[in-house]
Order: sequence, then structure tokens, then C-alpha cells
Amino acid sequence: METIDLLMQWVVAPVAAFVWVLHNRVNKQSTDIEVIKATTSANKEAHDKEFKEMRENFRRVFEKLDTIEAALRK
Repeated sequence: METIDLLMQWVVAPVAAFVWVLHNRVNKQSTDIEVIKATTSANKEAHDKEFKEMRENFRRVFEKLDTIEAALRK
């Protein structure tokens, strides 16, 4: 019985504590990864939207330049 108590005190309890600490760290890292993924996705969507708006604005500018050039040629 004394051997079982020593085994529990010096082997099982520290291993259980170590596993518990690792479990908590993994859960925190998983949460952090999900937050980073969501932030990256939101940033990518915002960048794509800005890029499309800029492309549309350039298209409008070139259309106006074409109309000005056509008017000057007349």
C-alpha cells in the first residue's frame, strides 16, 4: 500500500498535472489560431473590396480621358 501511495505521489500526480497544463495550452493556442484565421479572412475581404473599387475608379478615369480625347479630336 505504501508503494502505491509513493507511486501516486511521485509519478501519477505529476504526469496528470503535466497533461492538464498541456491541454490548457493547446486549447488556448487553438483559440488564438481561430482568431488569427478570422482576422486574416476579414483583412483579405477588405483588401479585395478596395482593389475592386480602385480598379473601377481607374476604369472611369480612363473612360473620361477617352471622351476628352474624342472631344479634342473633333
